[in-house]
Amino acid sequence: MTYEEVMQELERLGNEQTKMTFIRHGAMEPLFGVKIGDLKKLVKPVKKDQELALKLFESKNSDAMYLAGLTVNPRTMSKEMLQYWVKQAYWYMTAEYTVANVAAESPFARELALEWIDSADEMIATCGWSVYANYISITQDEQLDLDEIGNLLKRIQSTIHSEQNRVRYTMNAFVMTTGIYVTELREEALAVGESIGKVHVDVGNTACKVPIAAEYIEKAVSMGKAGVKKKTCIC
Repeated sequence: MTYEEVMQELERLGNEQTKMTFIRHGAMEPLFGVKIGDLKKLVKPVKKDQELALKLFESKNSDAMYLAGLTVNPRTMSKEMLQYWVKQAYWYMTAEYTVANVAAESPFARELALEWIDSADEMIATCGWSVYANYISITQDEQLDLDEIGNLLKRIQSTIHSEQNRVRYTMNAFVMTTGIYVTELREEALAVGESIGKVHVDVGNTACKVPIAAEYIEKAVSMGKAGVKKKTCIC
């Protein structure tokens, strides 16, 4: 498919109700409002053309940018390109999913995550926490720096309630991810989750809720999902 054909198909798949939902969550024009399930119908043809995937991200159209994240090969992304991408991620879906998922499967996952979580820019910082959480979910425990992750848990415990809005959300998610996917740190993550309790995040005019980390971890354990690494975090 050509770039023009993809954009035409995205416009066809767009839905006004979905568009308004995305806008309530922070998206801005241009966008068509394509459901993620419908975006996935275009993954196969776009994935064969990496130049096309990069061009879709350049479009600044939110739907096209998300599709780019589903189709680009993260192993071929340069650090410079990922740095460019994160600066374009103006709302949380692009930051916490599109850019974070790709960066987490890139060769620079941990390096960029540690850099980004210290950013004063809310979207860059929230992306950083999401990158590290995703990296944990797909990386075997023996390849992880458990001391570093433990220190990040302590940082979350002491700072989460004073952090910026979306950063609070992804810090909470980091605790849950650690507790679910890192066996050796499960008890520590549970303790941090119990310590921080309910995390308040302004999710706008939506019905979204912020999970309570300790409860979420315990539920995953009871369902037998704990300790099973994901094959990919791109979705």
